[in-house]
Amino acid sequence: MRRFLRVVRTVLALPLIFTIAAGQALAQPAPTPLTGQVLDSSRAPVAGARVTAVPVAAGSRVTATTDSRGEFTVSLGTGAYTLTIAADGFLDLVQRVTAPQANAEPREFVLQVAGVEETVDVNAAAGYRLESTNTATKTPTLLRDIPQSITVVNRSLIEDQRMTNMSDVVRYVPGIGMAQGEGNRDTPIFRGNSSTSDFFVDGVRDDVQYFRDLYNIDRVEALKGPNAMIFGRGGVGGVLNRVSRQAGWAPTREFVFQGGSHDDRRITADLGQGLTSSIAARVTGVFERSDSYRQGVEAERYGINPTLAFSLGERTTLRAGYEFFHDKRTADRGISSFQGRPVETDPSTFFGNPDMSTSDVTANVLVAVVDHQLKPGAMIRSRTSYGDYDKFYQNVFPGAVNAAGTAVSISAYNNGTVRRNLFNQTDVTVTQQTGRIGHTILAGVELGRQETDNLRLTGFFHTVSPTTTTVSVALENPVTSLPVEFRPSATDANNHGTATAAAVYAQDQVALSKQIQAVLGVRYERFDVDFVNNRTAAQFTSTDNLVSPRAALIYKPVEPMSVYGSYTVAYLPRAGEQLSSLQLSNQALDPEEFRNYEVGAKWDVTPGFAFTAAVYRLDRGNVIVPDPVDPTLSLLVDAQRTKGLELGVNGIVARRWSIAGGYAYQDGEITRALSATVQAGAVLAQLPKHTFSIWNKVDLTNRWAAALGIVSRSDMFTSTDNTVTLPGYTRVDAAVFYTLTRGIRAQVNVENLFDENYYASAHNNTNITPGSPRAVRVAFTTRF
Repeated sequence: MRRFLRVVRTVLALPLIFTIAAGQALAQPAPTPLTGQVLDSSRAPVAGARVTAVPVAAGSRVTATTDSRGEFTVSLGTGAYTLTIAADGFLDLVQRVTAPQANAEPREFVLQVAGVEETVDVNAAAGYRLESTNTATKTPTLLRDIPQSITVVNRSLIEDQRMTNMSDVVRYVPGIGMAQGEGNRDTPIFRGNSSTSDFFVDGVRDDVQYFRDLYNIDRVEALKGPNAMIFGRGGVGGVLNRVSRQAGWAPTREFVFQGGSHDDRRITADLGQGLTSSIAARVTGVFERSDSYRQGVEAERYGINPTLAFSLGERTTLRAGYEFFHDKRTADRGISSFQGRPVETDPSTFFGNPDMSTSDVTANVLVAVVDHQLKPGAMIRSRTSYGDYDKFYQNVFPGAVNAAGTAVSISAYNNGTVRRNLFNQTDVTVTQQTGRIGHTILAGVELGRQETDNLRLTGFFHTVSPTTTTVSVALENPVTSLPVEFRPSATDANNHGTATAAAVYAQDQVALSKQIQAVLGVRYERFDVDFVNNRTAAQFTSTDNLVSPRAALIYKPVEPMSVYGSYTVAYLPRAGEQLSSLQLSNQALDPEEFRNYEVGAKWDVTPGFAFTAAVYRLDRGNVIVPDPVDPTLSLLVDAQRTKGLELGVNGIVARRWSIAGGYAYQDGEITRALSATVQAGAVLAQLPKHTFSIWNKVDLTNRWAAALGIVSRSDMFTSTDNTVTLPGYTRVDAAVFYTLTRGIRAQVNVENLFDENYYASAHNNTNITPGSPRAVRVAFTTRF
């Protein structure tokens, strides 16, 4: 009861805090608009240009980004301003302006082409908000002009919450959850569809199973709903794209030292600058060694990512990078369930054997990118990525609890995977005007090759008997130290697979008028898989010819607002998302097909604050879902449907108040019976009907700031048999920030402030992860 009252008091205090902050904003002079259009020397509009107005006297800067017609509006208070307009491939334009009178005529600003050493980050964000992105359309486009639900977690939010992994990222993203992933991999759930392959780095596929780190990442873009026209096969519920930190000519010097509860120890570094007028370098690195609130669970990870940028002429830039990353941790599959709920035990209790449960991955990735400006308004980009990944995991993990509730079964297996990925994407973008109609045209080719070897071995408790694969231990002490021998069983995987993909795609973003835009595109992809079962010597092949259209219409009743409707199609081939499940029974089957219907609205309420809303229906045909009795097997069903509503808020609400978060309503179900235990109407696994999250940060003074976050989730089922329920919960997080000097900031983050007892995620009915009790992290960030 006391804890509940503390939560209520905290929530009730929020309006007072926000009212004070809003009152400060209202005290400012009424702004007047400056409207303009940014053009290149051929008088073609420049979309995605960054406009910044900084008052000559004291005050806050104002930012905006040009739309597809090159137009922008900034609201300025009384006085003189330094106006800077920057766009990739152009010289910065700097002018002194005086706050305009009401109804002043729009002004034109013409940019001149620059040498490539003049680099500008056009996506620089104000607070937690990003105004434009290249990811969803492969062209610089305002978020409000993209007909798809998108949430961007930028660097400011990552730093304020001390995010280190993908689970941290999706916590405040409406419509995306995170499953347990057997304690060895990221497994997001997009609109009811779990995935381990829908990850991208700078728009290039990264479908390898491991826990990703954020040490070299500038921001993470969460795109919800299929977008196969841009991303290709998979991505059926959405994708997570990480945008990496790259070498540039601006100096960068940053160290972050972090420590806290459960022996959390972490350091990151980011160092870079221009070496000459034509060469720049940057290197990011991380080292972490931490324990956990879970008994016997620990993690060690380290990585380094040097990048270089070369000016090869006035219009050409070459960027190259290499990443080495290693992650070794305890594979923790959590606790079991009993009578339809998680077992009642201390959150720290480990089930199985932590000493024999391990996950070890090493990644080596090489990347090269060439950007060349063909002429003003026309660019070509070619990106090549090669990755070599070596992963091994082994787990001794829990199964079902007996009917008496006194014992739990324990099993074991291990799995090794070696994967080599090679991808190339080459895109040409052209911006041109045809009469009063504007076009941003994209044409591209993508080629890819993936080679995968994987070997699974079953654990035998040979001291019990040579064939024993499951033992029973007391529920009150669910740890076993029995020796385990790992050897192949009759059904264990021992496979080699080669997948090749070749795709062409085209898209036109059409500005039919100032108020009406359309996005039309199509992708054709040929996807071939050659698969060898080394255990049986069986060979399988499959070929899919995938045509993925995208059509959307955008209506802008006023410039800061858009209303859109979209239709997209995506496919998942029968080789599976990890290219490991091809067999005689499915090689000739058509791929799974996903159709997404979405209607949404996006409103930039102020230049620094955005509100978004989306309603969708996602239909999935010819579905494979996990067997609730044996999660190593799959079931094929005719259809699945998810319907939902997503609301998002992001940006600076008032002068000292920043906010990020949203609400999602999700209703997903199986539409036809699977078996006697999984009937039509069964709710999809790990899909809560309601999720809500909100993070608020208030700058109390020039040195002090405080933040409060609330994460809430309703009940959800761990599997499609709907027999085990994870209770809903509400968790409160908090942080305090203090700027010691201009280059040093200290912060204290408290996770689960009121020590709520909850369950964070699951893999199935018997693998459930308890949430962390109260945890404190202290970090010092120094920039010089």
